[in-house]
Amino acid sequence: MSNLNHLFSGLGTTVFTVMSELAAKHDAINLGQGFPDVDGPEAVRRHAAGLLLDGPNQYAAMTGMPELRKAVAADNLRHYGLDIDWQSEVLVTSGATEALTVCLMGMLNPGDEVVMIEPFYDCYLPLVERAGAVAKIVSLMPPEWELPEAQLRAAFSNKTKLVLLNSPMNPTGKVFTRPELELIAGLIEEFDAYAICDEVYEHLIFDDHKHIPLMTLPGMRERCLRIGSAGKTFSLTGWKVGYISGSSSLLSTIAKAHQYVIFCTPPALQHAIAYGLENCGEFYKTLAAELQGKRDFLKSTLEGLGLKVLPVDGTYFLTADITPFGFEGTDYDFCKFITEKARVGAIPTSVFYHPETPNVPHNLVRFCFCKRDEVLSEAAQRLQQHLR
Repeated sequence: MSNLNHLFSGLGTTVFTVMSELAAKHDAINLGQGFPDVDGPEAVRRHAAGLLLDGPNQYAAMTGMPELRKAVAADNLRHYGLDIDWQSEVLVTSGATEALTVCLMGMLNPGDEVVMIEPFYDCYLPLVERAGAVAKIVSLMPPEWELPEAQLRAAFSNKTKLVLLNSPMNPTGKVFTRPELELIAGLIEEFDAYAICDEVYEHLIFDDHKHIPLMTLPGMRERCLRIGSAGKTFSLTGWKVGYISGSSSLLSTIAKAHQYVIFCTPPALQHAIAYGLENCGEFYKTLAAELQGKRDFLKSTLEGLGLKVLPVDGTYFLTADITPFGFEGTDYDFCKFITEKARVGAIPTSVFYHPETPNVPHNLVRFCFCKRDEVLSEAAQRLQQHLR
């Protein structure tokens, strides 16, 4: 029999599946995978439920239902002052991962170079390589995750097609600062490149930090594709509703890739998310405040056990350095250990680095804190009982 695709056939099982299966085997509290254990606004869910009964239930417009595209454009203007044409500059996708996929499919040719900032979400690299592009890696290192200017400049060349930027950043919880974004923007202009901006955690920001879309910087309006996620914004991750905002010159080609991958997203869910964007803005403001409290609780728990918690500006995740704890083993060993012994699951941060990156840290573990307070309390008790 002939060989299958060498890239995907050569990939192992994702660490999220491996650790989740281990957590299930040991009846562990899973703080590895990043999804809330409480559903989003009831009003949004009821809106979708009614539409499932009453319709529409047939194919939606390929680019997305007008109601949702209008709501996304209005949300861009309300939060960031971005004047987006809903008819030609918004594309609805079946989740942010599909949005990333079609953006990369539509933008990249074989041999193009993509500047990627690690640690990065695990789907980025396979999608870039499957498009035939070459990843040029810029490494952020703990504890502050600062963007190294010299390394970033060195990653750009006359082959650079785009930058793949994730802010707020999974897994680090970093929110890129204006000076960092200005540095990226300057290089994008200098090398006549573009940016795909994964901003799914845009509303989950803590303390006095502020999310600044790269698209809002001078010269970036026509060079950026901005990806948002209703799943993250409204704690409805299983709905898989995402959206891309960008200039029509870029989005027209992205839509052609989208039409052959998904074509359209369930219309009832699109209608319901439009309703949420228009009427439930207070939900994600409250959600951010609640998540900040959960972050602080888990941070205090882990620090009480001797771990060092790194700065967390946003997202669902915090990163803990296991070095002070004195554990003899890697981050993967530690995650396996606490899952089996304390029955609390987590994810080793080293999996978010390129396989060929030198000096990858193997002392960092990512915990997800978007869980009910009682779940986090039980996880804290288990960790304290078995690790103290």
